Amino acid sequence: MEKITVSIESLLKQGTAVFMHASEEELSLKASADKWSKREILGHLIDSAVHNLVRFTECRYQAQPYKHRIYDQNELVTINDYQNQETEDLLVLWLSLNKRIAALIAIVSEKDLQIPIVFSDGTIQDLRFLMTDYADHLEHHIRSLERSR
Repeated sequence: MEKITVSIESLLKQGTAVFMHASEEELSLKASADKWSKREILGHLIDSAVHNLVRFTECRYQAQPYKHRIYDQNELVTINDYQNQETEDLLVLWLSLNKRIAALIAIVSEKDLQIPIVFSDGTIQDLRFLMTDYADHLEHHIRSLERSR
């Protein structure tokens, strides 16, 4: 899990650079009405971090297999009005949540990594998969943001 922790820490640095070096215009620009701006992508990454931090902790004390709850990404981006929020405030929140997630991943036991997680489609994975998938999701968005510079 050390590899995942290191990866998240590296992605935080890369993501911070993307957001700090982008102009307000670049952060607000939407390719189309149904696409997110860079600022809204940051908001989506905050929502992802919030939900996954809860998942990573709840699964360790709730009945098993843990039921993976889905959330409506588009609704959360709209409700939170990320497009009109201060980028610096969003960045601070995103960094704080992910530092907590990285710290949690760094100390998770091998036993806990095997906790079963049942998804809405009935498939079962474990906590290791969920944590790895979170890091992969984060990497996907950071790489996409870097390419769009």
